[in-house]
Amino acid sequence: MKHRVHILHTGESYLCGEQTNLLAGMETLGRKGIPVGCRNGGCGICKVHIMTGNYEARLMSRAHVSAEEQAQGQVLACRVQPRSELQLQVIGLMKKCLETRR
Repeated sequence: MKHRVHILHTGESYLCGEQTNLLAGMETLGRKGIPVGCRNGGCGICKVHIMTGNYEARLMSRAHVSAEEQAQGQVLACRVQPRSELQLQVIGLMKKCLETRR
């Protein structure tokens, strides 16, 4: 099943399958809304805040996402798979770049 993912900073949206992480889904569709780094949870560049929706999060580096942040919906897009329609904001290292692209 695929779910719509909305990136609030850029106004972009894309469909992402439940077996695909948010970052890979965005890359497959040629979107540029979530910054790309190592693609494996180690760099923290793809940090996002999921505002609404359900998702499954895999293990991610506590150097980039604390347990408290994760409990509030702050996650690494490369480590999250959608379970419903999502709305997210980019909050990681590249947030400023996205704001200047608007």
